[in-house]
Amino acid sequence: MDYNAMKRRQFLKTSAAAGGTLLAGGLMSSPAWAAYPDRNIDVIVPTRAGGGADRLLRAVSSVWKKHLNTNFEPGFFPGASGRVGYEVYMGKYQPDAYSLIFGNMGPEVLNWAVKAPSFDINDYFYFGRVDTDPGVVFVGAESKFQSIDDIIAEGKKRKLNVGTSRLAHPASIGILALGEEVGVEFNLVPLSGGKKTVAGAVTLEMDFCVLTSGSVIAAGDACRTLLVFDNKNLAGDKLSNAPTMNDYFGTKLPPMYSARAFGIHKAAADKYPDRLELLQKTFKDAMNDPAYKDAFLKSKGFWPYSNYGGVTECEEFKNAMLELGGRYRSLLTGK
Repeated sequence: MDYNAMKRRQFLKTSAAAGGTLLAGGLMSSPAWAAYPDRNIDVIVPTRAGGGADRLLRAVSSVWKKHLNTNFEPGFFPGASGRVGYEVYMGKYQPDAYSLIFGNMGPEVLNWAVKAPSFDINDYFYFGRVDTDPGVVFVGAESKFQSIDDIIAEGKKRKLNVGTSRLAHPASIGILALGEEVGVEFNLVPLSGGKKTVAGAVTLEMDFCVLTSGSVIAAGDACRTLLVFDNKNLAGDKLSNAPTMNDYFGTKLPPMYSARAFGIHKAAADKYPDRLELLQKTFKDAMNDPAYKDAFLKSKGFWPYSNYGGVTECEEFKNAMLELGGRYRSLLTGK
């Protein structure tokens, strides 16, 4: 269910049938909907140019612009694990649906669980998910650990050092939940980024590492995956045919994804529901366009992780991250 559908359902409960008809049918033919957009749309990216989010944004927008009949202008605001970009978007851009944020829901929402931002986290929402890349437990090819059981056995003898790209990360949550399940404590060590985290495993500087799987797949034979924080290992032998945590340990942990998605000011959605409706429709059309797969693959994406999601899916994931982030807050802050 999309945002406008949810708003309409609420409206119809308290409005006359004529009002409901106006909302249900009037938006699609309104002059405002027909005129929008009449200029380019800004997209705020809370990471650096040239990274995975940049490549994926360009892949999506290269197809989406044909359906929406406008161009997308990215602006990159890295810093503070994504916080800077959100603060810029919420503080400096008008809520008129001419600006969007392209965020990584997993680690960036965990930021709000660790430390609240200057704005109300309900003042924006995600409406268009692009991908879902699960977190994994992995080691370097020369590691003595051959299975997740080896890590647990060693962890019962001593506290293991676990490399992670940042403390507030879905994969960090995954390993903390595993430790809680099996009665083992892990020492999370932030290594500032995916490349350094892979290096921490390959050089054996860390006992093992956790990260989203795309970077591990890209490392090829240099790494060996031992566990996947998802409902299924969609990458198969690219992730060493590793088991999932829920299957192997009988847990019910939600998928620990790095999931890129487009977000928008709630005020823009409330003031211009017709504009949001057009954004949602054309975004989904772009994701279903055969040209999108070619663009996605050229961006070095792993196609099985391309995974459309609307407002409902994004909200469910956002709430799960907030809940788990709150549960493990003390461990994610390093204090």
